[in-house]
Amino acid sequence: MIEHVSRRRFLGVAAAGAASLALSACTSVPRRDTIGSGSAISYAPPPPEPDYSPAYYQQAYASVLDEGYQIPAVPFERINPRLLRRRVPDPTGEAPGTVVVDVGNHYLYVVEAGGRAMRYGVGLGRAGFEWSGRGEIDWKQTWPRWFPPDEMIDRQPELEPYRAEYNPSTRSWDGGMQAGLGNPLGARALYIYQDGKDTLYRLHGSPEWWSIGLSVSSGCVRLINQDVIDLYDRVPAKSPILVTSGLATV
Repeated sequence: MIEHVSRRRFLGVAAAGAASLALSACTSVPRRDTIGSGSAISYAPPPPEPDYSPAYYQQAYASVLDEGYQIPAVPFERINPRLLRRRVPDPTGEAPGTVVVDVGNHYLYVVEAGGRAMRYGVGLGRAGFEWSGRGEIDWKQTWPRWFPPDEMIDRQPELEPYRAEYNPSTRSWDGGMQAGLGNPLGARALYIYQDGKDTLYRLHGSPEWWSIGLSVSSGCVRLINQDVIDLYDRVPAKSPILVTSGLATV
């Protein structure tokens, strides 16, 4: 008989040694049959810079139909301009293709060739990002389901409808919150692994554009949905990631 494995036990094994805060609002379990592998990294010089005018950002953050979901436009005028997507001189010194999360400044960089990097503003959990160091973007998923951990559901009973159960016959999870505009993981999720183990931290989209630049929830690294779609297309699976703080701002 196949032993029933509780979700609590499974997550405990998957994140051995991780801080308790890792069981956060963005916890989800990737379904291997629906995860994209990405494309090869391109180290070609970036195209000419846009003017980063209001017209540029109006287009970048316009409403977009994505895989059947109509993502609302983002009122970028109400966001601190430093947090809007922009290509900048690379302050990280990392190799092209590396993702760098600077928690001290609420930035995420994708390092490019030629000393440049694409920068995005991000939101973080209230207590900051407790996992740091080097890892790998091991999986990617479009419009992921959300699986709140049992500990969160116990604290917030209203989440009970989204409690998940592991199905050993299919080796997948049943339950959780369906993908959609109200899903806390947004349009995309990129899963951070270290030494082959899931850290339970994700880079993911969020419908809460007003939380970018803040540390206001128990979630992971949140981006505007339009930004996480752009990021997803730039970062192949297996890309290296560094989580740090205190980089010089540019």
